[in-house]
Amino acid sequence: MAHDAAEPLGFLLASKSADIKFLFATDTFYIRYKFQGLTHIAIECNYADDILRANVDAGLIPADLKNRLLKSHFSLNNVKEFLRANDMSKVREIHLIHLSETNADPERFRREIQGLTGKPVYVCGGELVES
Repeated sequence: MAHDAAEPLGFLLASKSADIKFLFATDTFYIRYKFQGLTHIAIECNYADDILRANVDAGLIPADLKNRLLKSHFSLNNVKEFLRANDMSKVREIHLIHLSETNADPERFRREIQGLTGKPVYVCGGELVES
């Protein structure tokens, strides 16, 4: 995992008896590892590039904050690339966590990730919204 902090952490928890393999990852902008057999994923999906860019252009977000976000938080596009690169065959559900209040669109993120994966997607612990 990568972040602008000294030691970012993620967790991979597994239970063979319960057939569960849970990945938790936040405060990262990139995960270089690939996983087989995940059943549950809780992953940061902090911002969308187009929303962030519009907020910078409108003067709502300073350029230096934008640069920090790019090197410390998972964007929607990077989450999609991560999910495409991993084995999704056993995934039962995906939780999108640590969304930005100003640079994210929870319903859009849920819809796009669910459309990509075909898996139930929850946003920030909220109710599943059916499409």
